[in-house]
Amino acid sequence: MSTAIYSHPDCRRHDMGEWHPESPARLQAIEDQLILARLDGLLERREAPLAEIPAIGRNHTPEAIALVRDNTPTVDGDTYPLDGDTSLCSYSYQAALRAAGAALAATDAVIAGSIANAFCAVRPPGHHAMPAEPMGFCLFNNVAIAARHALDSHGLQRVAIIDFDVHHGNGTAASFRDDPRVLMASFFQHPFYPYTEPEPRTATMINIPVPARSGGDVVRQLITEHWLPALHEFKPEMIFISAGFDAHREDDVGGMGLVEADYAWITRQMMTVARLYARGRIVSCLEGGYNLSALGRSVVAHLKALADLE
Repeated sequence: MSTAIYSHPDCRRHDMGEWHPESPARLQAIEDQLILARLDGLLERREAPLAEIPAIGRNHTPEAIALVRDNTPTVDGDTYPLDGDTSLCSYSYQAALRAAGAALAATDAVIAGSIANAFCAVRPPGHHAMPAEPMGFCLFNNVAIAARHALDSHGLQRVAIIDFDVHHGNGTAASFRDDPRVLMASFFQHPFYPYTEPEPRTATMINIPVPARSGGDVVRQLITEHWLPALHEFKPEMIFISAGFDAHREDDVGGMGLVEADYAWITRQMMTVARLYARGRIVSCLEGGYNLSALGRSVVAHLKALADLE
């Protein structure tokens, strides 16, 4: 079975302005590095469908969905600000439906066994999107929507969400804080956006703050000492990854010190857990990563590990 990439041209049409780091150029940078690494022909390409509203509604309130849908401008070039970091253009709602649709379709395909695992090269990202409101570049929480789909539509009993973005996935944590079917494990720079205090650590919430300038040695140790024992105890039937690459040492949006080898190592650890308990089932969705070169190179490292090409 193959590793698939889900994406759609609509994801490049969401544009919050030339000044904004969460730009359409991010997806082009990934494509460029896939070509340079000669991976393009080794991965299966699949087009992201539009998510259906009931699937989004498993994780978001009707008001949160309406806020995006009803305020998306109808005139090209117009924008609507949701907060100081997040705005809508005329293509934003369509792009958000494609991003969530990619995660849902990838979940269906991985559970059906037609592909081994998948990476969703989509935007807008999702892990800051709260159940009741978008925030922090994010409109709908793609990984949370997909995790609920796996649980509620496919009948899985336990899923894990791994988040290695430099920012705390506060929207994901809020979605599953009281759901024993979901284990969330993350690290994130602290104090840093979104300036929320870490949740109390439990058997299924292992969100670990780290100081700025933390590098791969710190991250590998906390994964070994905290994530992996919890994952082995939990035995997830599927793993979802919020794959943010802004903890890279070249990314000025964050202040951490990871490199491509660290992302490959993290991915291999998750592959091992998935093979033990989840039939290898992993769906990964792009979150942050704003230095274009570092982003593209890091996604290549992530995909090589997912596809067992290194």
